[in-house]
Amino acid sequence: MPRASSSLLLALLSALPAFAAEVPSFRNTIQPILTRYGCAMGACHGAAAGQGGFRLSLRGFDDEGDWLSITRSANGRRLTLEDPARSLFLLKSVKAVPHKGDRRFDVNSPEYKIIADWIAAGAPGPKADDPRIVSLSVSEPHLVAEAGRSVQLKVTAKFSDGRSEDVTRWCKFNATNAGVATVDDNGLVKVTGAGEGTVSAWYLSLLSVATVTVPQPGKVEEAVFASMKPRNFIDRHVLAKLRELNIPPSERATDAEFQRRAFLDTIGVLPTPEEVKAFLADSSADKRDRLIDSLLNRPEFVDYWSHRWSDLLLVNGDKLMPQAMWSYYNWIRRHVAANTPWDVMVRDLLTATGSTLEHGGGNFFILNDEPTKCAETVSVAFLGTSIGCAKCHNHPMEKWTYDQYYAFANLFARVRTKNGAQADERVLFSDTQGDLVAPLTGRPQPPRPLDAPEPVSMTSTVDRRTALASWLTAADNKLFQRAIVNRVWANFFGSGLVEAVDDLRVTNPASNEPLFSAACDHLAGQKFDLKALMRAILRSETYQRSSITQPENIQDLRYGSHYVPRRLKAEVLLDTISQVTAAPTTFKIDRRNANRGTADSYPAGFRALQLPDSNIASYFLKSFGRADRVATCECERTNEPSMAQALHIANGETLNQKLAQKGNRIDALLAGGLTDAGIVDEAYLLTLARQPTEREREKAVALLAEAAPGDRRTTLEDLFWSLMSSKEFLFNH
Repeated sequence: MPRASSSLLLALLSALPAFAAEVPSFRNTIQPILTRYGCAMGACHGAAAGQGGFRLSLRGFDDEGDWLSITRSANGRRLTLEDPARSLFLLKSVKAVPHKGDRRFDVNSPEYKIIADWIAAGAPGPKADDPRIVSLSVSEPHLVAEAGRSVQLKVTAKFSDGRSEDVTRWCKFNATNAGVATVDDNGLVKVTGAGEGTVSAWYLSLLSVATVTVPQPGKVEEAVFASMKPRNFIDRHVLAKLRELNIPPSERATDAEFQRRAFLDTIGVLPTPEEVKAFLADSSADKRDRLIDSLLNRPEFVDYWSHRWSDLLLVNGDKLMPQAMWSYYNWIRRHVAANTPWDVMVRDLLTATGSTLEHGGGNFFILNDEPTKCAETVSVAFLGTSIGCAKCHNHPMEKWTYDQYYAFANLFARVRTKNGAQADERVLFSDTQGDLVAPLTGRPQPPRPLDAPEPVSMTSTVDRRTALASWLTAADNKLFQRAIVNRVWANFFGSGLVEAVDDLRVTNPASNEPLFSAACDHLAGQKFDLKALMRAILRSETYQRSSITQPENIQDLRYGSHYVPRRLKAEVLLDTISQVTAAPTTFKIDRRNANRGTADSYPAGFRALQLPDSNIASYFLKSFGRADRVATCECERTNEPSMAQALHIANGETLNQKLAQKGNRIDALLAGGLTDAGIVDEAYLLTLARQPTEREREKAVALLAEAAPGDRRTTLEDLFWSLMSSKEFLFNH
């Protein structure tokens, strides 16, 4: 048949009635094959520019566009309707003609037959009344197995017409922890080692996840777990997980360890020698609970958590004028000081209107000054999940689609600003018209929160952010609860129940899902009182466990068998150095980045945790991984060690200058009339929040006694330097 008539034949055949049971569906059958065999993946034709002049959407998210690309582009030469076997679409797939993508499947395979049948039926395109997938499930959602075992997963898809189908053959599989389990292209899981991992199955933009749990070999006596009395719901769920994984818990931390740990994690400062001695001398059974309550009500708590939320909400003098930056920071401080429930605080932020100098929360929309940026920041900050991938295509590792992304972003399309009466003032308001157009479709998506059942009316003049805030902070919005619970948990344990904390998604489950759900329920039951959640964490035996490991739990970094030591955050470390040496830091504003202002530095006595802005000229803070507050991502802050950090502690200006500064802590100790033993005791209490051991005291006293009168200060400087450069000082443990 002449090529000129093939397009006419294609049109005629496409118009013929077909029986659904006999003709493969392009949407539900052909697209999954193209994804499963890599044709629609980023390394092949699913790339932005396609390959070899042939372009498909990534993982087949654009059914209409892909059908047109296959059947209409290149003058329709990819299909030969009168003889499907001669179709270039099939010939390249089986490498009967040269194909850079190599062979995708065989001539005798079901995939070949399905595509040939589809072509023979006229290559019909996606239809509006096609059944849509509604759920995806795996046969072994929670697999408990021993190393060496293999398990074949079966994946079942349910469609809107009530039909269920085994789609295992056309799923994309992925394993998250190869040390625990691997999975092949056909869904065969091979268990490789102890621990916990996941296997995900992807089909038609839905995901289903199987958890693979592999207990450690050997046997931990039940008496070990029975001796650990749960204090609250946290302990009950942690002990259940440790039992399941056969991991024994460590003993309880000493009073000195707990006190120092709780101070640093809750308020970011060290206890004073007087506080240490009083706590260690207290013999009452409830002294830890009383310490926790006192920490949650100290002024330093406001400093610490205002700084944490300023990182999250990007308080940044490079992006905001000075008055606006201070207004934004003080808005955060007021809410922290008042212990405003998290849902109320977030609602106040997202519905802000009026002057950004009077309502500091409105500066959130100055920093996020266009709809897609607002949508992406809100999703990361308050839902703990990134939807950025869906800006161009359906999310490859989540359920979020291209349409959902633009529907969510359209909620912010009517946020407007104008100049205020003052120089640095902007006035925020909601317009009554305007929509965000999705580039692929050329039309706006009805504005809708991500998982909301119904969109907001396109014609309504009510501020769309009100509907967003109501959905976001609703009592049944689990993603909102999980995001903040995960952030608070990570503060006290070094890592979240889901790690990383900005990566909440179906394919990245929690280390302890029952615990995560219980913590969310607890927060909701306490009306989003973050102090109530912190109190539960601090009181738990899980938090109060020793950081000293046992051979059987040394590899555990996720399940709570022991406290995991971690280096102090940059600001906390600098503040503790200043606290110990009694030599405050002068913080200078980084004029290369900051907007105009009058002062070049902050007032004397400001601690790093009291700084409203990240634009500070501090080599120490930069070296130790402070957040630059450019993007809402925990990845901005790093606790990873580096050579610059090691050199700065060993011979850097910060520590050496503070130790040498006249009138500092060392001068006060030397002038205080203390014995050498008394000076040594104070040095240990100031730096490590504990008394020295007898051996430590004897060695240090001997060094002081041997020092010549003129070298006594230098010797004491060396003692302080040795303590402050130790892991015991640099790490919270």
